[in-house]
Formats: sequence, C-alpha cells, structure tokens
Amino acid sequence: MCAETPDYKATLNLPKTDFPMRAGLPTREPEWLDRWARIGIYDRLRDKAKDGPRTPFTLHDGPPYANGHLHIGHALNKTIKDMIVRSHQMMGRDARYVPGWDCHGLPIEWKIEEQYRAKGLDKDDVPLVDFRQECRRFAEGWIDIQRDEFQRLGITGNWADPYLTMDFHAERVIAEEFMKFVMNGALYQGSKPVMWSPVEKTALAEAEVEYHDRQTDAIWVKFPVAGVSEARAEHVNQLAKKMYPESDQDAEPDALASAGLLGRAAVLIWTTTPWTIPQNRAICFGSDIGYGLYEVTGTPDECWASVGERYVIADALAETAFARARLEYGMVRRLRDVSASELSALVCHHPFHGAADAQGEWDYPVPLYPGDHVTDDAGTGFVHTAPSHGDDDYQIGRDHGLEMTFNIMDDSSFRADLPFFGGQRIYDDKGKSGGANKAVIDKLVQVGALLARQRITISDAHSWRSKAPVIRLNRPQWFAAIDRDLNDGQDTYGTTIRSRALTSIDSLVKWTPQSGRNRLYSMIEARPDWVLSRQRAWGVPLTCFTKRGTKPSDPDFLLRDPAVNARIAAAFEAEGADAWYQDGAKARFLAPDYNPDDWEQVFDILDVWFDSGSTHAFVLRDRADGTADGIADVYMEGTDQHRGWFHSSLLQACGTLGRAPYRNVVTHGFTLDEKGNKMSKSLGNTIAPDDVVKQYGADILRLWVAQTDYTADQRIGPEILKGVADGYRRLRNTLRFMLGALGHYSEVDRMNPADMPELEQWVLHRLAELDDQVRAGYASFDFQGVYQQLFNFCTVDLSAFYFDIRKDALYCDGDTDRARAARCVMDLLFHRLTTWLAPILPFTTEDVWLSRFPGEGSSVHLRDMPDTPAKWRNEALAEKWAMVRRARRVVTAALEVQRTAKVIGASLEAAPLVHVTDADMLAALKTVAFEDICITSDITLTADPAPADAFRMPEIEGIGVTFAKAEGQKCQRCWKILPDVGQHAHPETCGRCSAALG
Repeated sequence: MCAETPDYKATLNLPKTDFPMRAGLPTREPEWLDRWARIGIYDRLRDKAKDGPRTPFTLHDGPPYANGHLHIGHALNKTIKDMIVRSHQMMGRDARYVPGWDCHGLPIEWKIEEQYRAKGLDKDDVPLVDFRQECRRFAEGWIDIQRDEFQRLGITGNWADPYLTMDFHAERVIAEEFMKFVMNGALYQGSKPVMWSPVEKTALAEAEVEYHDRQTDAIWVKFPVAGVSEARAEHVNQLAKKMYPESDQDAEPDALASAGLLGRAAVLIWTTTPWTIPQNRAICFGSDIGYGLYEVTGTPDECWASVGERYVIADALAETAFARARLEYGMVRRLRDVSASELSALVCHHPFHGAADAQGEWDYPVPLYPGDHVTDDAGTGFVHTAPSHGDDDYQIGRDHGLEMTFNIMDDSSFRADLPFFGGQRIYDDKGKSGGANKAVIDKLVQVGALLARQRITISDAHSWRSKAPVIRLNRPQWFAAIDRDLNDGQDTYGTTIRSRALTSIDSLVKWTPQSGRNRLYSMIEARPDWVLSRQRAWGVPLTCFTKRGTKPSDPDFLLRDPAVNARIAAAFEAEGADAWYQDGAKARFLAPDYNPDDWEQVFDILDVWFDSGSTHAFVLRDRADGTADGIADVYMEGTDQHRGWFHSSLLQACGTLGRAPYRNVVTHGFTLDEKGNKMSKSLGNTIAPDDVVKQYGADILRLWVAQTDYTADQRIGPEILKGVADGYRRLRNTLRFMLGALGHYSEVDRMNPADMPELEQWVLHRLAELDDQVRAGYASFDFQGVYQQLFNFCTVDLSAFYFDIRKDALYCDGDTDRARAARCVMDLLFHRLTTWLAPILPFTTEDVWLSRFPGEGSSVHLRDMPDTPAKWRNEALAEKWAMVRRARRVVTAALEVQRTAKVIGASLEAAPLVHVTDADMLAALKTVAFEDICITSDITLTADPAPADAFRMPEIEGIGVTFAKAEGQKCQRCWKILPDVGQHAHPETCGRCSAALG
C-alpha cells in the first residue's frame, strides 16, 4: 500500500500580505485623510526642513473663485499642482503649498443681487457696508465647501491657514500695491472704450468675457461726399487739373471735385452695430485696397438706391454689396478707379447731417483716414469710425484729434436729449435687444442714407457671469499705463510695465509648454493700457483722491502722499476695506494734512484681476511660509489664464516688483467629454469630480490626470475611466505581488549587488535608469512621462518578466542566494516604487506602505525618494539581457501556440529546442538558466539551422523554436517535469525541492 503524498504546498514560501486585491478606494480614502490630518502630515513635512538643509520650493496657487461646487477642471488643476508639490518634496525640497481663494468681484455680488431680486429688494436700498458683509458671508460658505472637496481629492497643503483675497491683511496689501501705481506714475484717469456690461453696469476685463453667437443687423450706409479737406485742397486742385485739363482752372477745389473728381458720390460703409452710427466721427480706408467709383443706372422696385447715385466702394466687395441692395447685373456701372490719395483728401457729411429736427447734432465734417485695420474681406472696404466704441476707432481718433462722444449711458440707453434716439436702449436689463438698432435703421431709411440691410449671425462678446452681451463703450475709467516710464528705481529689466513684462517672459521664466511663452508674449506686446476700475461694490476700492477743480492732465490732480497711504493701510489692516466706506472716512484719511472739502474720494472698485495679480505680495512676500524674494517657483493654471492670472500677475508685479513673480509657468488645457466636445450642463455631458470619487475613488481620478497630456485638451468619460481603472488594477497587482514576497523578507536577505545573480543586477540597472527618468520627469512637470515609464516597468519588466521568472525561486527555493537576492531586490523595489508613485497615487501608496510598515506615525509621504547608486547602471549587462528577452519572446510565443492547440496546459510541460544563428546571442543565452527564464522544465540551445517547420517571429530574426515535451515526472512541489523526480529523500520531488525540505 502506497503512502500518501505529503502536502508540499504548506512547505512553499507563498505570498504573505494583508494588502487586499480590491482597493475599496471610495470607502477607505477618507480614513487615510483623517489619519493624515491626525498625524499632521503637512506640518511634519515643514519640520523636516529643520532637520537639515532643504531648498524651499513654492508653487503659488492661482485662486479659484469661491462660488460653487468643483467641476472636473478644478480637479485636473489641483491634482497637477499636488503632483508638482509632492514630487518636489520627495526629491528633497521643502515644497510649500498655500491654497487660496479669490473672494471679491462681480460673480459673488451678482449672486447676492439675484437673492435680493428674488425677495423683491433693491440693492441700492441696502447700506453698502451691509451689502459687502453679505458678499463676504457668501464667499466664506463656499470656501468651506470647496476646501472639503479639494481635500477629498488628496490635495496636500496648508488647509488650516489658506489665503483669502478678502482677509483684512490681503485687502490692505492689495490697496498698498495699488497705491504704488499711484506713487510711481502708472495710474491715470482716461476716457476710452472699455468692455461694458449694460446688465451689470460695469466695465469688464477681457478675461471676464466670452464669445457667443448672436443675431444682428448688418447695414450698408451712404456717407455723402461733402468736399475736400482744407489741408489737402492744393493737392486735390493739382490732381483735378491733371484729370480734367479742360475744366475751369480758376474753380475752387470743391467745385472741381463736384465737376468730376467725386462729385455726387457717397462713400459706402458697412457695420454690424447700427447703434454706433450716431457716434460716427470719421471713415477709414485701406491704402492697399483697390477702390472704384460706381454709378447706378437702373433700379428694381422697392430699392433704397436711385438712378444716378454714385458710390465709392472696394472693388472686391462691390458685387456682394450691390446684390444685397437688389441692384442686379447691368444696373450698376463702374466709372473709374479711386486712389488712396483721392480718398485721403475727402470729407463726407454724416448721414444725419441737416436732418430736420436734428438740432445741428451731426453737422460736422467726417474725414477719411487710412487705417491698417481695414480689409476687403467683408463689408465695403470702408470702416465707419466711432472713437468712443472700439479700440481701432479710439486709436484713429487719438491720432487725428477726433472728438469723443458720450451718447450712451451706463444702461446702454442713448442720452435723453439726443435727437431722434433719446432713451432708446441697446440692451434691456435682461440683456435682450432694445430699440436702439431699429431706431437708427429707421432713421437712416427716412433720410435716404440706407442702401441695404441683412440679418446675420456674428460671434460677439458676452459677460461670462450674466451671459448678456457687452458693448464697447467710452467711459471715464482708471488705467495703468504700460508704456510710461515709472518713477520707482526698479529698472533692471526695463523702465515700463510692458518692457519689464516682455523681458521677464523671455529671460526670467521657463514655460511648460513653450507655446505658453509665445501666447503671452504676443498678448503683452499688443495689449492696451490696463483698465483698473470697476463700477461695483464688492472688492477693494481704488484708494485715491482727486483734487476738485482740476483735470486729469493737471500735475496735482491725484493726491500722492505716503502719510495718507499709510493711514489707509493701517485702517484696512484693522478693519478691512470696509473702512473706505464708513462715515467720515475721507476726513479720517486726509486730515489734518489736507482739507477734505478740497478732494474727491474715488469709490470705484479695483479689477479683481488686480486682486489676484497682487497675491504674490501678501502670500509669497508676507507669509512665513512664503519665499525669501517674493518670487514663486511655479505658477500653474489653465491656458485661459494667459489672458487671466498669468497676465494680470505679470503686469501687476512688473509695476511693483519690476519683474515677473514666477520662475516657471505651467499650463494645462481644457477638459472635454469622450467625443471631444466641450462640457456643458445643457448637453448633459459634464462629469462631477464627486461622482468619480464616489464610484472609483480619488486615486482613479488622479491616475486619469497622470495618464493625460495635460498640456493639450483632455478627454474624460465613463469608458475612459473604465480603462483607467483597469490599468490601476494591473498596477495594484504588481504592488501586491511585491508585498507578498516581502512577507518573508528580513535584514538577513540584504546582499551586495555584486553578489546577486545577473537577473537581479539587471533589475537594479533598470532602477538606476528609472531614477534618472523619474526625477527628470517630475522636475519638468512631465507626469504623463513619469507614469508611463513606471507603469511599463511594473507591468512589463516586473509582472510579465521578472516576477514571472522569480516566483519559482521565491516560492520553492530554500535558503538560497537566489531567493535572498530576489527578496533583497523586492525591498529595493518597494522603497522606490512607493515614493516614485506617491505624488500620483497618494492613497494607494499609503496603503502599500502601511501594509508593510504599520504604526501611528508611519507614512510614505514623510519619506523622500531614496538615492539610487549610479554604479547600479550596467549598460553591457542591459544589452545582454535585451538579447535574452528577445529570445524569450520567441519561445513564449511558440509555447502559446501549443497551449492554444491544447498540446500542453502549462509551459512547464515543455522542453523546446531553440535554434539561434547569432553567435553573440547564443553565447549570452548559454550563460543564463534559459529554461528558468522561459519557465520551462528544460530547454536546449543550438546553433544548428532551424527546420522549416520551426516557429519563428518575423520581427526577431535568427531564432527558431522546435517544440518538444519535457521528459520525466512532475515534481509535486514545484511542478517542473524532470528526470530526477522521485530519486531523492522526499518522495515525488526534484533535487532542488528535496534539498529545500531538508
């Protein structure tokens, strides 16, 4: 009777770990958050700087707005920031992160106004300070909500002491930074077109508008030629004599023009803003555009043109314009060319010139000027110019001394006493079209000045808050001059804000991606002066005074007094910006040095971009956890912030610091749905971070961030997240195998790398390579590159190769050098993989770390990435093992064919013959246990040519595999099929297993 086979499974060193296969992140992550808060991770990291020299590293947080739940863009942004901070901390820096919030401005004020309107209340009936306090409370509520939502994503930082732009000290510093502009000469009051919201009744910055389609009326309008500019009379006279030698040589120039030059003609303009026609002051043309004089020879019924009328128009646009006027082919003839020289001499009448009851409002000349902004892409080749309502128009007006108009009020209505149009509004209180356009068009028809009209759709500016259209409107505003030499002595990088900014962009800042440099440079190069003032209530006021009876151009118009500034700053520090609005504030700040009755107090609110642009001063400069020089190592935001926070911070700091407040600018793109569409609630394609966290856990969301090229637009959706989760499971399995092997590790297993088998030395070589790649990737903010390297290493180099090979030795060897070396390498892998992955997967790596090193004060996030000896690198060994791996690929592929055909069930049933024609490869294979590498029971290597039926892989030449089954019996402990099984002390085992059993 045969004895029973012993239970050899119990003798194996099988994996030993409590690390679960299923992560359970949604329920377990909050436990780690509580633990980190309990042991004070962030503060303990700051204490590490006291233990030894650690160079500070500061990422300055671009403040999100405190008025709603987080969206997926917030999650992307804050996760990238967290990866930057964590990685630099673990690379040996003292990486500080102070989260902050933008608290002032229109969005919050608008929310409070909406609440008032819902209750039937009027904002203007509430004391201003009370209203501001309601805005403050609203922001405080959302800060608490957003703080919890950010922390749930695993974002580390000084959450106990964030910065808020509405803190009293912050409001003081913002006011001080503004007063530096007062003192250094950058500030001035001017009247020029700004983006104006009729609904919100305030100026807006470019960053506060977005562009949407809207319908409008495009109109073709006749400006009758009045004559010749006096300044060009002699020129025209000579021109006319050349053109009409038989005319009366003694005639006046105007008469000559009427006789044939351009008499009876009208210049045709085209505009999509009919309401601007009453504000017209000039017409612009393109010097390089071809123009012609056209005459109407016939008209259809119901046409606004008359036979005999002459029009000057760009030749490239004439056909389209006349077709729109229903002037078909044969109804118009071209008389001749019209030169730029002729055009520059002309003066036109305004279309409403001489109109009955116009009270002389438009009885002024309308000159023609060349303009670089004029094209013949659309319209007529002539641009009607209203200096009060456009940037190009304003510049033309300033260059030629044109008069500004003030016909439009804050609510977009025409001034009440304007003939024909008084009180008509461009937009009503809800942003819907008012009656202004229709009134102007109807009047143009009445006076015979309209040639054609067309309903079209255009992309136009809208307020990003109210979603209502905005207009370009001339309003007295406060500006920061960006081309004025500043009186501040900070001339290292230039004397003007623009020159300092451009020098900073090119010489002081590194850009990721580099395209960010080009975008911001072009914006700064072309931008106008900065509009600092807003006509609102919630924010930091423009803390300045103007002298009564003076003009903005007078040298004593603005009060510039350090003592007054100091009193304002002290009051703001103690009471916040509300101090500006208290009764008696003017006397409090001016007396006893000045008579308050001599001065006007300015009550406009600072542009909130000035607030956030000033954060470098009260965060980087003033805080103990700031920076010594007030400069951040990194600013990181979305690409929209090239015209937002990057932009305003640069301008503000160049006006006060004399240079950019950052050394690196990192930019991410926008988040789209899986199809590449912009996310919107109306489309139902939004994904809330909270939903992802509840389903998958924050680490999956962070892993999605790490896998994307954040410098471009990213896509996210259910299928993409499923793919991320699958990749996470593969990575987790690698970490779990490592932990299982380390369950048998002790310090006895530590070995000198030179004494390890080649396979372990190759793993150490890969670690040395990866250490360089990971550190370089993190230093350059390339998280996608870091994660791809680590994921491939874990799943391909480790799971599919090294672990697959070494599990036999780990499980079945006894106390052998091979098993000890493998466990030693596992320990070295553990310390590197956990710290390399921790910035990306803080929850999972903490789980891994605590599975091995439990304890109340234990955390992977208190560790640095360990130094990896350069001597581990061995290029010659790496080349050899690259050949081994190529050969292994052919063998494993050949065995898979046999497994699919069910010839074998496992690779250990095989003992293939491998034909290798390359002598170097054959020699390399003979120096390793190639059967163990291929996980077969035996293998034969030969230089003999492979037979025709041998398995080959086209991409790996010179190797053929002939299949053969292993001979012998199956070892009941390691499952190898070997001839010596059953010949040792322990029954049914091979020699290796019998020796391991003792």
